[in-house]
Amino acid sequence: QVQLVESGGGLVQTGGSLRLSCAASGRTSSNYAVGWFRQAPGKEREFVSAISRNGGTAYYADSVKGRFAISRDSRDNVKNMVYLQMNSLKPEDTAVYYCAAGDSAGTGSGLYHYWGQGTQVTVSS
Repeated sequence: QVQLVESGGGLVQTGGSLRLSCAASGRTSSNYAVGWFRQAPGKEREFVSAISRNGGTAYYADSVKGRFAISRDSRDNVKNMVYLQMNSLKPEDTAVYYCAAGDSAGTGSGLYHYWGQGTQVTVSS
């Protein structure tokens, strides 16, 4: 079993930045691919970004390309941390952001077996 905890959400003005963190604990002897998804009120959950197990491949939704950057910390003592740097934020980025872990990175939510509880991101206009 793997537990995921997101942090770093908050309220920011349009054009601002936030960095979300996803911390994994539990059965993490091997790295997992990690994805970020978001869900705005009244909307379906949507893919945002993902990173492969070794950090070599990253995926982005078209709506966040060039503004968001996903990374993972490869140092042994923090190898289970994944970050989502969000720049040039827009009101339409407002949502609850979830991180998820699975064996393979990709855009589909079905690839991920473990999910965090989410962190709220609100971008004011």
